[in-house]
Amino acid sequence: MSFSPFQRRFKSRRSRRLGPRDRALRDWRGIDVKELEKTHGGKSFSAGAVVKNLLGKLQLDRRRAETEVVKVWNQTIDPTVTGHAQPVNIHHGTLFVSVDSSVWLDEIVRYRRHEILQRMQHAMGREMVKKISFRIG
Repeated sequence: MSFSPFQRRFKSRRSRRLGPRDRALRDWRGIDVKELEKTHGGKSFSAGAVVKNLLGKLQLDRRRAETEVVKVWNQTIDPTVTGHAQPVNIHHGTLFVSVDSSVWLDEIVRYRRHEILQRMQHAMGREMVKKISFRIG
C-alpha cells in the first residue's frame, strides 16, 4: 500500500490515535486542528450563544423599529403633512424628516412640530424618538 506525500506527512506526525471524526476532519481540512484547539484552551461556544451575540450586535430589534417609523408616520400624522414630509432616518433618538418645500417646512416647524413629536413619541416611545429634525430635500 503506497501513501501520497500528504498522507505520509500526516502519518509520520501522528503520535496519538485519532478517532474517526478527527480523521475525517483532518482529511477534509488538510490539517490536524487538534493542536490548534488545544492552544485556544477549549474555548467553544454553543450555536445559540453565537446567534444571540450576533443578533445583539446587529441590533435587529432597533432596526425593525426604525423601519416601522415610516409606517407609524403615515398612520398617525395628518395626511396633508405626510404628502409633503416623510421620515428618512432615525439616529440616536433624532428622527430626520425630509420636507418637499420651504413653505411646508415653515408650516411644520412653526405650527405642527410639537404635535408631531408627541404623536411619534406616543406611538414609538420616548427613547426611540427624542427629537425631530426637519430638512428640505
